[in-house]
Amino acid sequence: QVQLVESGGGLVQAGDSLRLSCAASGRTVTGYSMGWFRQGPGKEREFVAGISWGSDRTGYIDSVKGRFTISRDNAKNTVYLQMNSLKPEDTAVYYCAVLGVPGGGIAYDPGLYQYWGQGTQVTVSS
Repeated sequence: QVQLVESGGGLVQAGDSLRLSCAASGRTVTGYSMGWFRQGPGKEREFVAGISWGSDRTGYIDSVKGRFTISRDNAKNTVYLQMNSLKPEDTAVYYCAVLGVPGGGIAYDPGLYQYWGQGTQVTVSS
């Protein structure tokens, strides 16, 4: 089992920045890609960003490209999501997740992720 704990969410104004963190514990996540997803009110959960184990590959949805940056520190078993120039449409609960198979690239389908955190709320006011 892998336990994931997200932190860093909050209430901010449009244009502000936040940095989300996701700390993994329990079974090792060595070799596994990880991702950030979000679910807004009345919406389905959507992929936001993903990163491979070695950080050599990253992927983003179009709406956050140039504003969000995913990174990871494998020594700390932690993945981050730096969010700049936040917009009201970024308001959602943000989740981190671990891909279900090792050595994978960037997966956009939430069904391919095996472990999930409890989520952290991000609210952006206009």
